[in-house]
Amino acid sequence: MHTKTPIFSVVAAALLLLTAGPAPAHFGALIPSSPIVTQDDPKTVTIEVKFIHPLEQHFMEMAKPKLFGVMHAEQKTDLLGSLKEAKGGGPDQTEKFTFWTADHQIRRPGDYTFYVEPTPYWEPAEDLYIVHYTKVCVNALGLEEGWDQPVGLETEIIPMTRPYGLWTNNLFTGQVLLKGKPVPHAEVEIEYLNASPGNPSMVLPPADPYVTQVVKADANGVFSYAMPRAGWWGFSALNEADWTIDHEGQKKNVEIGAVYWVHTRDMK
Repeated sequence: MHTKTPIFSVVAAALLLLTAGPAPAHFGALIPSSPIVTQDDPKTVTIEVKFIHPLEQHFMEMAKPKLFGVMHAEQKTDLLGSLKEAKGGGPDQTEKFTFWTADHQIRRPGDYTFYVEPTPYWEPAEDLYIVHYTKVCVNALGLEEGWDQPVGLETEIIPMTRPYGLWTNNLFTGQVLLKGKPVPHAEVEIEYLNASPGNPSMVLPPADPYVTQVVKADANGVFSYAMPRAGWWGFSALNEADWTIDHEGQKKNVEIGAVYWVHTRDMK
């Protein structure tokens, strides 16, 4: 006997198909106004601190970070007090989300590694908290020294390629550390920071797998990726913390990410 499929079953199946796509990758972002400061450049660098989906230009609301600083000549400086609240949005600019900015005066030559530990972000869709320990390096006044030094964050990416002065298609290599030790076979997500809204050069991915690139590190936590376009690239290695955070009376897992940003330019 032929039976009809209940209409609610058809609707449920359709909804499942619509929601079965991959979740967009979250990235902590530290984007300086310039990756290199020369003798002829202004000596103040502006840093934008965001929590975003870089290629899709979707923002998440970001509370004031717990930690924000810079390491130069092996010395760390607390910059938390310099953060200023700002508002921004996605491609259509219909919503405004909180992010943060800071100005830092360059006074001496060398490499300046900026770093941030955000306030944990509750992600209800994944039933967990997210904490992305994020870094970026700015080179100043011709002295190339310090870019490969660890900051000492709970998890971080140590660049094995000098992370500035990179041409498009250069290979970036890094090592993923967790509590100071390499993470064997870490999975690293990579995204391009898309152009400003309305810019005709914005990247339009033809399918979901093009949004976030994925590479596997080797047994020593070392990975490499060749960046095919000029601009800012984010590298993110995720792990589960060995601690939890209480949410409405329940202990919730915490996703900790080691995130590093590098910039490329076209050869002209």
